[in-house]
Amino acid sequence: IPFTMERREKFSIAHRLQSPALSDEENIKVYGKCNNSNGHGQNYVWRVILRGEVDQKTGMLYDLAALKKEMAEVLDIVDHKHLDKDVDYFKSV
Repeated sequence: IPFTMERREKFSIAHRLQSPALSDEENIKVYGKCNNSNGHGQNYVWRVILRGEVDQKTGMLYDLAALKKEMAEVLDIVDHKHLDKDVDYFKSV
């Protein structure tokens, strides 16, 4: 019988939408308040949903403590950060 489990985490970020291919005026027109030079904030809920068979030996679909740790590793990178300035991946994306 398939089993489903879910874990949710909340996090907040700041970022700025700005395309180097556009002029300052075009960026403002396209991105509006999201183009604020100081950035703007967003709040998110991250849902991880797992579905599968329960392991007969452990009685678990997935180790919840391991999932919590894995999600925390990602949250440590992005939560309460300015993505454009603080997170290497987003500096060029």
